Amino acid sequence: MKNAPLRYSLLLLFFLVRPLDAQTSDADRARLLSGPTTVLAPGNLPESGVEQGYAAASPNDSDLGEQAILKRVEKYEPFTLETGVPIYYTSNVALVDRGRVSDVIIAPVIGITYAPKISKTLYGEFTLRQQFFYYQDLSSFDFASFDAIAGLVHYVPQLSNLTLRANLGYNRLTATDDFDDFFSNYALGFSAEVPIRIGRAQQISFGADAHISLYATPDPPQRSDFGAYIGYSVNLSRNFSLNAAGRLVVRPYYNGGRTDVSEILALSANYRIREWLVISALTTFVANQSNRTAFDYEVFNIGGGVTVSWKF
Repeated sequence: MKNAPLRYSLLLLFFLVRPLDAQTSDADRARLLSGPTTVLAPGNLPESGVEQGYAAASPNDSDLGEQAILKRVEKYEPFTLETGVPIYYTSNVALVDRGRVSDVIIAPVIGITYAPKISKTLYGEFTLRQQFFYYQDLSSFDFASFDAIAGLVHYVPQLSNLTLRANLGYNRLTATDDFDDFFSNYALGFSAEVPIRIGRAQQISFGADAHISLYATPDPPQRSDFGAYIGYSVNLSRNFSLNAAGRLVVRPYYNGGRTDVSEILALSANYRIREWLVISALTTFVANQSNRTAFDYEVFNIGGGVTVSWKF
């Protein structure tokens, strides 16, 4: 984790001689860590263990026979308060092709989501989230990310349980001490996902999404994201699940003619200790290619975390 002074000097030189690129790189780095660059784990076992009034599918169901196992359906709770502390190693702090520096990041997060049920298949989705990123050695890279999202979620059971989302999001990136923002962005988000069940404990999900920036300040980091992904999930027991996902993203920037293409692979394991307590292990690999070679990079992250959530 400790790095030679020469590496610090190379990083400093990179940011001093490329001011606009550095400004863009700071925002890119922050959005890579705080944004939806990986796929949310598809098909995890519901916290209540109930799906449409029946016990959720599990590999142990064969022990009980094929009869339907009825369970009481709990009252719908629209609020979710969630907090957690991910800790992970990253191989390329500054997202550079040369002079890479690694570090350990501690990223406490807290968020609340209100998802009112408008109809049987239509829900609102309103989220506030604040996350801090603290670097063990490179504290000058510390930052905070605030998100506010408002939108709708529509489920279409007739089309293989297609899930459609549309929202308006605001993201503000700041320092961790004075909260002066170095980047802010308003964007429209759209996504469509089709989950396909395999037996009673596995699922493959196919999806596509777009995040279209409407306004950003400062200008150089402004971009839109257009992506497609595939995810696989398996519940090995009622409490333990494994997930894998692959994602391809095209990112056209609004200034300078820059376009990036990123490939992202993610693997995770999740164990639910209690209905409200989950421990996870996660690893991701990102390869980014740009038509401006200064922004080519690869980064590997590995770590884990604890998540506590309450529904009410």
